[in-house]
Amino acid sequence: MRPCIVVETCITPGQTFVNRHVEHLFGGAVCVIADRLTPNVPRDGRFLALDDVPATTMGWLKKPMAQMIGYARHGSGNIPWGRARRAAIDFLNQHQPDVILAEFGPQGVALAPIANAVGIPMFCYFRGSDASSRLRHQHVQRAYRLMMPRLAGVFAVSQFLLDNLAAVGVTHPNAHVIPSGVDVRRFVPGEKRPGSVLGIGRFVEKKHPLLTIRAFAEASRDHPQAHLTMIGDGELYEPARALVAELGLAEKVSLPGALPHEQVRAHLERAEIYAQHSVTAGNGNTEGLPTSIQEAMAAGCLIVSTDHAGIPEAVTPGETGFLVPEHDAAGYTDALARALAMPPRDRAAMSMAARDTAVARFDNAALLVRLETAISDTLKRG
Repeated sequence: MRPCIVVETCITPGQTFVNRHVEHLFGGAVCVIADRLTPNVPRDGRFLALDDVPATTMGWLKKPMAQMIGYARHGSGNIPWGRARRAAIDFLNQHQPDVILAEFGPQGVALAPIANAVGIPMFCYFRGSDASSRLRHQHVQRAYRLMMPRLAGVFAVSQFLLDNLAAVGVTHPNAHVIPSGVDVRRFVPGEKRPGSVLGIGRFVEKKHPLLTIRAFAEASRDHPQAHLTMIGDGELYEPARALVAELGLAEKVSLPGALPHEQVRAHLERAEIYAQHSVTAGNGNTEGLPTSIQEAMAAGCLIVSTDHAGIPEAVTPGETGFLVPEHDAAGYTDALARALAMPPRDRAAMSMAARDTAVARFDNAALLVRLETAISDTLKRG
């Protein structure tokens, strides 16, 4: 099976799930269509960057009309046209993939008309904001509804995202929930540091990092050995640093900024508790099923998080962690305090349960096989 991956930017370090598909889907015999390529992508003919296709002067003059036609026919003005459309068709005809997989909804909308034009079955994978905050826009809902009949099937990392889509009339009879998953052979429990609490992710509204800092400050009062490390950056990073100083937590809270993936993995191996207070952002943006939570479970961390998006599909309260409602500061503080106060034997049992869940449900090797099987079975059925 020869697949073609469609993605906005190739290769982005933060999109480990997409990068894994590029490297391993159906044995790695993959070609890629992207809007843009990063400098570390090999220029070996397997990658096409649509932004690099030069437009003619006449093309620029016709662009507004092309965008209007795109909106009318497909619900989007971002459908490749002119030389870019010709380049995509020539690329597909040259590589002759058996199937196209669009990573994220907007890429599915953009390439579905071209996939149909050349007669190649296409699937679309929804992962987070593409099936949450984007759905607030009527034109996105319309574009997705127009796209669905052009697809052979859809995937989502959580049932939550499929439910979001269905709520606005975007459905497909061949829909599958397949989380992105993690490498459970690399993310393993290490020697746990007593009282260690870890959070990973961008310092943005939907992660609510300031609430985690305040909750930890209160929950750790009776636990002098407790220490919180929050890895990441973003627009709330400086306010977080200011809050740590304001609360006098310099000795108990570390904010190292963004770190390489190997260093993140090392932190996960040593952490006892993983804390993430995910919420729906003001613009409607939500999680899908956070990769960091799947990694934390594989590393044997018990989870303290929220009943948000796909998180309840991963975390079983009382068995692998604790979940509270979004914005429930008191409940979140209490959950952190309970996690810190657990007897070592109980904490070890919850840690093992989290690890076992990750191995059983989030092994990315097994999930890749599930994805390949779903695609192959669909194509066999015609």
